[in-house]
Amino acid sequence: MAKRAAKRPIGQLIARDFRQNKWKYLMILPVVVYFILFAYKPMYGIIIAFKNYRPTLGIMESPWVGLDQFTTFFKDPYFWRLLRNTFTISGLSILFGFPAPILLALLINEIRCSWFKRTVQTVSYMPYFISVVVMCGLLKAFCQTDGVFNDLIAAFGGTRENLLSVKDNFYAIYVGSGIWQSIGWDSIIYLAALSGIDQQQYEAARIDGAGRFRQMFSITLPGLAPTITILFILRMGGILNVGYEKILLLYQPLTYEVADVISTYVYRKGIIEANYSYSTAVGLFNSVVNICFLALTNAISRRVGETSLF
Repeated sequence: MAKRAAKRPIGQLIARDFRQNKWKYLMILPVVVYFILFAYKPMYGIIIAFKNYRPTLGIMESPWVGLDQFTTFFKDPYFWRLLRNTFTISGLSILFGFPAPILLALLINEIRCSWFKRTVQTVSYMPYFISVVVMCGLLKAFCQTDGVFNDLIAAFGGTRENLLSVKDNFYAIYVGSGIWQSIGWDSIIYLAALSGIDQQQYEAARIDGAGRFRQMFSITLPGLAPTITILFILRMGGILNVGYEKILLLYQPLTYEVADVISTYVYRKGIIEANYSYSTAVGLFNSVVNICFLALTNAISRRVGETSLF
């Protein structure tokens, strides 16, 4: 029987599988159509990066320039500043922002009072639903000379100043506000992973005399390790994807030196200056670097541990 099935043409096997699972294929069809239309079809526009695109000529009729757009970007006097700022902001966000929801999930998991646990979860989720515009408006108000943050600084004997106009404060404000806004929402997936850990392991550990900290390091963290690894790989895959909306709303001429990143540069060149080919080339460079970091992190994870995306 096995030999007879193996000799069947691949087309018959596909048709048979489709008949047996037609409702599953029908359910997944809208998702496939969505990705084809909004993820893969727009990739056709990548060729603009290799052309001197003119809207009046169209994509195909615009002249080819090869790698000239990339060369121009690499020779741009702002190239190294953009790269430094992007890596710095993204690196600090990963260094301080990635462990934050893990710690929050571990702390919430240790709460035994159910109503207090639900209250902490609700309060920590709420900032995620505040829009970027509203949040940046609040930050600007809090960072003003007469704002809340300066009231606290003055209470401890400090000097009042507009915190957002001081370039040394920008990274702390950006990263700190990002952690505050996303820590609760990002902890949901870790709490879900914690609920999947076998409770009998904790019971056995308590019988052996293990305390809460010992249980956390011996059972909880190893149980979370696969989830942490996958999310870290995905996070590294977007290392240069620093949100330009928040930076555009917060930065000012006094902080351009530390706040200007690749995404804001692409916005200025593509939207404001209408230099579509150049901005597409910069965006493509950004995506290629992200893919390289994703592949590198995944390879290291696969070699060191047993968890990887592919």
